[in-house]
This record gives sequence, structure tokens and C-alpha cells, in this order.
Amino acid sequence: MTATDDSSNQKIVEQEASVLFDTEPTDCGHLIGIMTLNMPKSLNALSVDMCQLLSTQLEQWQSDDQIVALVLKGAGDKAFCAGGDIRKLYDSMSTSAPLPNPYATEFFSHEYRLYRQMHFYTKPLILWGDGIIMGGGMGLMAACSHRLVTERTRFAMPEVTIGLFPDASGSWFLQRMPAKTGLFLGLTGAMCNGNDALLANLAEYAVASSDYDAVIQRLRQSNWQAATDSSHTDTSHDHSAHRIVSRALAAQPVADLPSSKLATYWRPIQQLMNSGGLGDIDAVLQSDEALAQLDAAFAEDSWTQRAVATYRHGCPTTAVLTYALYHKVTDLSIEQVLYLETNVAVHCAANPDFKEGVRALLIDKDRNPQWSRSLADCLSAEGHAYIQQHFVNPYPKGEHPLGDWLSDNALGNELVR
Repeated sequence: MTATDDSSNQKIVEQEASVLFDTEPTDCGHLIGIMTLNMPKSLNALSVDMCQLLSTQLEQWQSDDQIVALVLKGAGDKAFCAGGDIRKLYDSMSTSAPLPNPYATEFFSHEYRLYRQMHFYTKPLILWGDGIIMGGGMGLMAACSHRLVTERTRFAMPEVTIGLFPDASGSWFLQRMPAKTGLFLGLTGAMCNGNDALLANLAEYAVASSDYDAVIQRLRQSNWQAATDSSHTDTSHDHSAHRIVSRALAAQPVADLPSSKLATYWRPIQQLMNSGGLGDIDAVLQSDEALAQLDAAFAEDSWTQRAVATYRHGCPTTAVLTYALYHKVTDLSIEQVLYLETNVAVHCAANPDFKEGVRALLIDKDRNPQWSRSLADCLSAEGHAYIQQHFVNPYPKGEHPLGDWLSDNALGNELVR
């Protein structure tokens, strides 16, 4: 085999890797790390392998003084990341699978560890949020320090369609959206755009989808010398890497994005989400007349109608879990939320609706899931006990995969000491 053959084989291996890593040199001699989710055929759905690769590279670049900032993007022009790769997870779910399901533990714990690592990462993490962003992709988005969206950005938390719940730190970031719009998005799986992301505290910058190279060029031309000067020990200083990134991205021309539905309809959404308990919200969402009485324009908008149809066809257990988590995590840290989401996710993997939802949407593709319970069942005394059981730690004492996050090892402790 010739040297040329070796080089070609190496390129093939690199092209087949689920995440690609590269660097861009800056004009002042530093490097910008580039991380590319490289599964475009599956819309860059997040797998255990991808989480492990990202986590390892983040750790390496954290200690590399040459790396001043990181960019995270997706391969292809359709999606940044359309969720988690749940096919193998589906295959692991059966009536004979133990609780906790070993693969469910591996899948969710690797994913959630990555989010935690990113939330507390000290170098700027820049998200190129072009195309579809859902589920696990939303978790990545929420964990980045600087998020760019484009006219092609479409994001959602559509777990109600598969019988899971808005996980991937969804309980945390939905809570941080204004006027309870996050609760609405979690219940209905409504698809939103780039301007919605700006309003919902999920993005900071609106750029054109054709501007990626221009953004990289601005980052390359920035003066990173001050950020790496050892005399600057205060990370809040104007010369910090985060401030440098903010200035570079703010200098990029602002793109004209589709108008925000959340901005247009925040008032009826807020009124709906505060109309009483989940049973009261459901009564409005199930009635075209009640929606029209709430706000005629809101009820007639095709965006609202799609969201309401998704809710009506969606999993009642998911709706109750979404509502319960939204109110349960109000004062919890990101680490506590991810710990709690692990419990709920592993229980979902052992209960029937998640498997049934994946079957109907992705396996048989009949889009006709047979949910195990109605909303009335879930809101009954017996149903309440069933829902509450999802929050219970399913692991033997000392074996929770994220258990040390609630001890002195919590990274959040560093922010308050």
C-alpha cells in the first residue's frame, strides 16, 4: 500500500467519524476549535458515541492554551441536531428488561454528563444553530455560551409525540422562557424559528445561513492576545474570551428572520398556561371554541393549529410529566435537574408509552400510537402515584450514575464558594 493509499484511507475514516474535529488559526497565533456533528443522514441525531467523542475533545481543548474558543455545528444543510438516536434505545426496551435498563442508563447518563460539562465549560462555546434543532440538539444549544440562529432555524421539543418528556435539560431551559411559553412548547411540541429562539433565551445572534465563513473570519481576526495574557486573572474582565466572542458576533450584520410566533401570541399563551391546573389547560386545548374565545387570531393561526393537533394526538403521560417537572424544578440547579431527568427518563424506558411512541413514529411509522393511559387516568389518585413514581431514584444506594453531582463534587458549588 502506498503512502497515498494511507492518506486516502485516513480521510475515509475521518469522514465516517460521527463527530469531526478541526481547528482554525487566528491572526494572532491562537486556535479556534471546530466540532462538527457528522451524521447528516440521521439529521445528526445524538448517539452515545458522539457524546463520548465530544466530551473527550472538550476536556482536551479545555487544557490547551492555544485553543481560545470552540464552535459546534452540524454537517449538511438540513439540521444542526434533530434529537437523540433512540433506535438502539428502542431495541433495549422490553417487558423483560430490568429497571434500571442498562442501555438507558448508558444513553442518558452520557448525554447528560456532556450537557453538564458544557454548561460549566470555561471557554466560549459557540453554536452554529442552522436548520432543525430538536430534543438532544436543544440540550446542546442550551449549554452553549454564544448561540447563532439563521432564517432556516427550526426548533422544538416534540417528545409528546413519542411518549418521553422534554428531557435533555428541557426541564431547565423551558422554565427560563418568558410568560410560561416554555410550558406551552413542552406540552405541544410547537415548532419555532430563530426569532423565537432569541425571545426564549436560547440564542443571542441572528445571522444569515450563508454567513458561516464570515463569522469564522471575524473570530479569526479578533485580538485574542489579551484573553490569554496571564496578567488577566479576572474572567469577567472586558478582555475575557467570552467578551471577545460577543464583540465579534455582534459585529456581524443582523439577518432578517421570520417573525416570532411567541412574540405575537405570548399573551394568550400566558393566559392559557395560567388558566388553572393541567386539566383546565387541557380543556381549552381540546376545544376549538375555547381556543377561539381565548384569542381568535391565535386559534386560527396554522402554527397554533399544528401545535394543538400535536398535543391532542400526543401522549397524556408525557403531558402530565411535562407539567409536573415544569413546576418541580423551579429552584433547582442544572445538575439537580439533570439528575432528576435521569430518574424520569429511565422510568420512561421501562414503561409502555415511550416504546409505543417510538414504534408508531419511527419503527412501523403508522403514526397511530396506542397510549397506555388517558389524561383523566393520569390525573386520578392512582395515576398520580404512577406519575410520581417516575421521579424516584431507580438505582440501588450509591449507584446512581450522576449521584456525585449532589455531593461536594457539584460543579455548581464553585460558583457560590
